[in-house]
Amino acid sequence: MTLLSVQNLTVRRGECPVVDAASFSIGPGECVGLIGPNGAGKTSLLRGALGLLPFEGTSSLAALPPRQRAAQAAWLPQTREIAWPMSVERIVALGRLPYLARGARLSPADQGAVDAALSRMGLQNFRTRLATALSGGEQARVLIARTLAQDTPLLMADEPIAGLDPAAQIATLQVFEALAQEGRAVLTSLHDLSLAGRYCTRLIMMGAGRIVADGPPDKILTAERLAEVFHLHANIVPTPHGPLVQPLGVIA
Repeated sequence: MTLLSVQNLTVRRGECPVVDAASFSIGPGECVGLIGPNGAGKTSLLRGALGLLPFEGTSSLAALPPRQRAAQAAWLPQTREIAWPMSVERIVALGRLPYLARGARLSPADQGAVDAALSRMGLQNFRTRLATALSGGEQARVLIARTLAQDTPLLMADEPIAGLDPAAQIATLQVFEALAQEGRAVLTSLHDLSLAGRYCTRLIMMGAGRIVADGPPDKILTAERLAEVFHLHANIVPTPHGPLVQPLGVIA
Protein backbone atom coordinates (compact mmCIF):
# COMPACT_ATOMS: atom_id res chain seq x y z
CA MET A 1 0.00 0.00 0.00
CA THR A 2 1.31 3.45 -0.95
CA LEU A 3 0.18 6.61 0.86
CA LEU A 4 2.00 9.00 -1.47
CA SER A 5 3.49 8.42 -4.89
CA VAL A 6 5.33 11.21 -6.69
CA GLN A 7 6.76 10.74 -10.17
CA ASN A 8 8.97 13.24 -12.02
CA LEU A 9 7.52 16.11 -10.02
CA THR A 10 8.89 19.47 -11.17
CA VAL A 11 8.04 22.84 -9.64
CA ARG A 12 9.23 25.97 -11.43
CA ARG A 13 9.81 29.56 -10.38
CA GLY A 14 9.56 31.23 -13.74
CA GLU A 15 11.63 29.07 -16.05
CA CYS A 16 13.88 27.81 -13.27
CA PRO A 17 13.02 24.40 -11.72
CA VAL A 18 13.19 24.68 -7.92
CA VAL A 19 12.18 21.00 -7.77
CA ASP A 20 13.56 18.99 -10.65
CA ALA A 21 12.01 15.62 -11.61
CA ALA A 22 11.60 14.28 -8.06
CA SER A 23 10.28 10.72 -7.70
CA PHE A 24 9.58 8.78 -4.49
CA SER A 25 6.84 6.92 -2.67
CA ILE A 26 5.89 6.59 1.00
CA GLY A 27 4.15 3.66 2.63
CA PRO A 28 2.65 2.90 6.02
CA GLY A 29 5.08 2.61 8.90
CA GLU A 30 7.59 5.11 7.56
CA CYS A 31 8.80 8.30 9.21
CA VAL A 32 10.61 10.03 6.36
CA GLY A 33 12.86 13.01 6.95
CA LEU A 34 13.33 15.46 4.10
CA ILE A 35 16.73 17.11 4.52
CA GLY A 36 18.83 19.54 2.56
CA PRO A 37 20.31 23.03 2.83
CA ASN A 38 18.20 26.18 2.62
CA GLY A 39 16.94 26.66 -0.93
CA ALA A 40 17.24 22.97 -1.81
CA GLY A 41 13.53 22.76 -2.71
CA LYS A 42 12.13 20.95 0.33
CA THR A 43 9.13 23.24 0.90
CA SER A 44 8.33 23.41 -2.81
CA LEU A 45 8.45 19.62 -3.03
CA LEU A 46 6.02 19.23 -0.12
CA ARG A 47 3.64 21.88 -1.44
CA GLY A 48 3.81 20.53 -4.97
CA ALA A 49 3.09 16.98 -3.81
CA LEU A 50 -0.02 18.32 -2.05
CA GLY A 51 -1.16 20.22 -5.12
CA LEU A 52 -0.64 23.60 -3.43
CA LEU A 53 1.77 24.76 -6.14
CA PRO A 54 1.57 24.27 -9.93
CA PHE A 55 3.74 21.35 -10.97
CA GLU A 56 4.66 19.02 -13.79
CA GLY A 57 4.65 15.25 -13.32
CA THR A 58 2.28 13.30 -11.08
CA SER A 59 1.34 13.17 -7.40
CA SER A 60 -1.19 10.70 -6.06
CA LEU A 61 -2.35 13.22 -3.43
CA ALA A 62 -2.67 16.18 -5.78
CA ALA A 63 -4.90 14.05 -8.02
CA LEU A 64 -7.54 13.72 -5.28
CA PRO A 65 -10.50 16.10 -4.73
CA PRO A 66 -9.76 18.54 -1.87
CA ARG A 67 -11.97 16.91 0.79
CA GLN A 68 -10.68 13.43 -0.01
CA ARG A 69 -7.10 14.73 -0.02
CA ALA A 70 -7.67 16.26 3.43
CA ALA A 71 -8.83 12.87 4.71
CA GLN A 72 -5.64 11.24 3.40
CA ALA A 73 -2.97 13.74 4.42
CA ALA A 74 -2.67 16.39 7.14
CA TRP A 75 -0.49 19.39 6.34
CA LEU A 76 1.52 21.57 8.71
CA PRO A 77 3.08 24.51 6.84
CA GLN A 78 6.23 26.29 7.87
CA THR A 79 4.39 29.53 8.78
CA ARG A 80 2.51 28.83 11.99
CA GLU A 81 1.22 32.09 13.46
CA ILE A 82 -2.29 31.83 14.95
CA ALA A 83 -4.32 34.95 14.15
CA TRP A 84 -7.67 34.07 15.73
CA PRO A 85 -8.42 34.62 19.45
CA MET A 86 -9.85 31.13 19.84
CA SER A 87 -9.35 28.53 22.54
CA VAL A 88 -6.69 25.89 22.05
CA GLU A 89 -9.38 23.20 21.93
CA ARG A 90 -11.27 25.00 19.14
CA ILE A 91 -8.08 25.44 17.11
CA VAL A 92 -7.28 21.73 17.44
CA ALA A 93 -10.89 20.83 16.56
CA LEU A 94 -10.39 22.49 13.16
CA GLY A 95 -8.55 19.31 12.25
CA ARG A 96 -11.91 17.53 12.14
CA LEU A 97 -13.37 19.79 9.42
CA PRO A 98 -12.74 17.32 6.55
CA TYR A 99 -15.18 14.89 8.20
CA LEU A 100 -17.96 17.31 9.18
CA ALA A 101 -20.97 18.41 7.18
CA ARG A 102 -21.43 22.17 6.99
CA GLY A 103 -22.63 23.46 10.36
CA ALA A 104 -22.36 20.06 12.06
CA ARG A 105 -21.15 19.68 15.62
CA LEU A 106 -18.35 17.40 16.72
CA SER A 107 -19.43 13.82 17.23
CA PRO A 108 -18.11 11.78 20.17
CA ALA A 109 -15.56 10.26 17.79
CA ASP A 110 -14.46 13.73 16.65
CA GLN A 111 -14.11 14.89 20.25
CA GLY A 112 -12.12 11.77 21.03
CA ALA A 113 -9.67 12.62 18.23
CA VAL A 114 -9.31 16.17 19.58
CA ASP A 115 -8.73 14.91 23.13
CA ALA A 116 -6.14 12.40 21.93
CA ALA A 117 -4.29 15.10 19.96
CA LEU A 118 -4.22 17.44 22.96
CA SER A 119 -2.89 14.62 25.11
CA ARG A 120 -0.19 13.62 22.63
CA MET A 121 1.15 17.16 22.51
CA GLY A 122 0.91 17.67 26.28
CA LEU A 123 -1.76 20.37 25.93
CA GLN A 124 -4.52 19.01 28.17
CA ASN A 125 -4.14 21.91 30.61
CA PHE A 126 -4.13 24.46 27.77
CA ARG A 127 -7.54 23.40 26.47
CA THR A 128 -9.45 26.56 27.44
CA ARG A 129 -6.65 29.09 27.00
CA LEU A 130 -6.67 31.55 24.12
CA ALA A 131 -4.22 30.31 21.51
CA THR A 132 -3.14 33.86 20.68
CA ALA A 133 -1.98 34.35 24.28
CA LEU A 134 0.52 31.49 24.06
CA SER A 135 4.21 31.69 23.24
CA GLY A 136 5.38 30.97 19.70
CA GLY A 137 6.58 27.50 20.67
CA GLU A 138 3.30 26.72 22.41
CA GLN A 139 1.34 27.89 19.36
CA ALA A 140 3.45 25.58 17.21
CA ARG A 141 2.49 22.65 19.44
CA VAL A 142 -1.19 23.61 19.13
CA LEU A 143 -0.99 23.54 15.34
CA ILE A 144 0.81 20.20 15.40
CA ALA A 145 -2.06 18.94 17.58
CA ARG A 146 -4.51 20.20 14.97
CA THR A 147 -2.85 18.04 12.32
CA LEU A 148 -2.91 15.06 14.70
CA ALA A 149 -6.66 15.58 15.28
CA GLN A 150 -7.13 15.25 11.52
CA ASP A 151 -6.19 11.59 12.08
CA THR A 152 -4.99 10.91 8.55
CA PRO A 153 -2.91 8.01 7.21
CA LEU A 154 -0.16 10.49 6.23
CA LEU A 155 1.10 13.59 8.04
CA MET A 156 3.23 16.09 6.10
CA ALA A 157 5.04 18.79 8.07
CA ASP A 158 7.42 21.56 6.98
CA GLU A 159 10.04 22.20 9.69
CA PRO A 160 7.65 21.30 12.53
CA ILE A 161 10.25 21.56 15.31
CA ALA A 162 11.64 24.96 14.31
CA GLY A 163 11.34 27.33 17.26
CA LEU A 164 10.65 24.59 19.80
CA ASP A 165 12.88 24.04 22.83
CA PRO A 166 14.95 20.81 22.82
CA ALA A 167 12.50 18.87 24.98
CA ALA A 168 9.55 19.87 22.79
CA GLN A 169 11.54 18.99 19.66
CA ILE A 170 12.20 15.49 20.96
CA ALA A 171 8.63 15.06 22.22
CA THR A 172 7.26 16.04 18.79
CA LEU A 173 9.52 13.64 16.93
CA GLN A 174 8.62 10.89 19.38
CA VAL A 175 4.97 11.48 18.44
CA PHE A 176 5.88 11.19 14.75
CA GLU A 177 7.85 8.02 15.47
CA ALA A 178 4.85 6.56 17.31
CA LEU A 179 2.52 7.39 14.40
CA ALA A 180 4.76 5.39 12.08
CA GLN A 181 4.89 2.50 14.53
CA GLU A 182 1.07 2.53 14.58
CA GLY A 183 1.02 1.99 10.80
CA ARG A 184 0.64 5.56 9.60
CA ALA A 185 3.36 7.61 7.90
CA VAL A 186 5.09 10.96 8.30
CA LEU A 187 6.97 13.08 5.77
CA THR A 188 8.71 16.00 7.46
CA SER A 189 11.43 18.45 6.55
CA LEU A 190 14.08 18.83 9.24
CA HIS A 191 17.28 20.83 9.72
CA ASP A 192 18.61 19.02 12.79
CA LEU A 193 20.46 16.16 11.13
CA SER A 194 21.12 14.26 14.35
CA LEU A 195 17.43 14.27 15.30
CA ALA A 196 16.55 13.27 11.74
CA GLY A 197 18.96 10.37 11.99
CA ARG A 198 17.56 9.30 15.34
CA TYR A 199 13.81 9.44 14.73
CA CYS A 200 13.37 8.89 10.99
CA THR A 201 13.27 5.45 9.44
CA ARG A 202 14.39 6.92 6.12
CA LEU A 203 15.92 10.15 4.82
CA ILE A 204 15.46 11.88 1.47
CA MET A 205 18.29 14.33 0.85
CA MET A 206 17.79 17.21 -1.58
CA GLY A 207 20.33 19.49 -3.18
CA ALA A 208 19.74 22.20 -5.78
CA GLY A 209 16.17 21.02 -6.38
CA ARG A 210 17.00 17.37 -6.97
CA ILE A 211 16.80 14.26 -4.80
CA VAL A 212 20.42 13.24 -4.39
CA ALA A 213 20.01 10.35 -1.92
CA ASP A 214 17.19 8.28 -0.43
CA GLY A 215 17.62 5.54 2.15
CA PRO A 216 18.27 4.61 5.80
CA PRO A 217 19.82 7.39 7.93
CA ASP A 218 23.15 5.62 8.40
CA LYS A 219 23.53 5.33 4.63
CA ILE A 220 22.53 8.93 3.90
CA LEU A 221 24.32 10.86 6.66
CA THR A 222 27.89 10.41 5.54
CA ALA A 223 30.75 12.89 5.73
CA GLU A 224 31.08 12.78 1.95
CA ARG A 225 27.42 13.64 1.27
CA LEU A 226 27.35 16.40 3.89
CA ALA A 227 30.43 17.92 2.29
CA GLU A 228 28.96 17.71 -1.21
CA VAL A 229 25.38 18.83 -0.48
CA PHE A 230 25.65 21.01 2.65
CA HIS A 231 29.25 22.23 2.12
CA LEU A 232 29.78 21.11 5.69
CA HIS A 233 32.79 19.45 7.26
CA ALA A 234 31.30 17.09 9.85
CA ASN A 235 32.16 14.12 11.99
CA ILE A 236 29.60 11.29 11.93
CA VAL A 237 29.47 9.24 15.16
CA PRO A 238 27.51 5.97 15.01
CA THR A 239 25.37 5.44 18.12
CA PRO A 240 22.69 2.93 19.12
CA HIS A 241 20.15 5.71 18.47
CA GLY A 242 21.36 6.52 14.97
CA PRO A 243 24.17 8.64 13.51
CA LEU A 244 25.20 11.72 15.48
CA VAL A 245 26.31 14.60 13.25
CA GLN A 246 28.98 16.91 14.69
CA PRO A 247 29.44 19.97 12.44
CA LEU A 248 33.08 21.02 12.43
CA GLY A 249 33.29 23.74 9.82
CA VAL A 250 32.11 25.18 6.53
CA ILE A 251 33.70 24.15 3.26
CA ALA A 252 34.38 27.25 1.18
